[in-house]
Amino acid sequence: MSVMEWPHHLLSLEDWIDLPETPEYQVEAVERVLVVSPRPLFLHQRAVNRLTYWLDERLPVGYSALSEVEMVVAEEPLTVRVPDVVVVENTVVHANPARCEAADVRLAIEVISPGSRRTDRVTKFSEYAEAGIDHYWIVDLDPPVSLVCYRLIDEDYEDFGEQSGYAELEFEGAPLKFDLNALTPDAPRS
Repeated sequence: MSVMEWPHHLLSLEDWIDLPETPEYQVEAVERVLVVSPRPLFLHQRAVNRLTYWLDERLPVGYSALSEVEMVVAEEPLTVRVPDVVVVENTVVHANPARCEAADVRLAIEVISPGSRRTDRVTKFSEYAEAGIDHYWIVDLDPPVSLVCYRLIDEDYEDFGEQSGYAELEFEGAPLKFDLNALTPDAPRS
């Protein structure tokens, strides 16, 4: 077993770009500090995959949903996050970048994992608002599965409600209806 050597200094974007691929870890940078955590567990990944596919099939023309995309929230101090799901315009997808800028992200979605509750509800909440991401949704898989929708209004997120069961959402004028229970194991795919 080899031990990976992590940088022992505050990161620049160039340092971030030079980091090796680490499929066994989730890696982010927060105010130039490298943050390493275990990859999400299977049930979390399954929920993210289902949500990404479902959303991508129903978004208005011109938008795509993607999972595990590196997003530069700020270059100084460097903050790079990897939201569970992002929605960007197709022009960004066709450019095929290694990472996107927060300005390119119209919707960021985090699915709460054990240990991420505070980060998703507090830290990322404020980072994403400050970066100007229009929509932020937080999904909690603990029964009953729920989703909280936030919309950026006057540089702050306003709570547009928590939903469970069948969620009725809106993105860019398109109505989106989704059975949140379909994100959990053994749920039929809708």
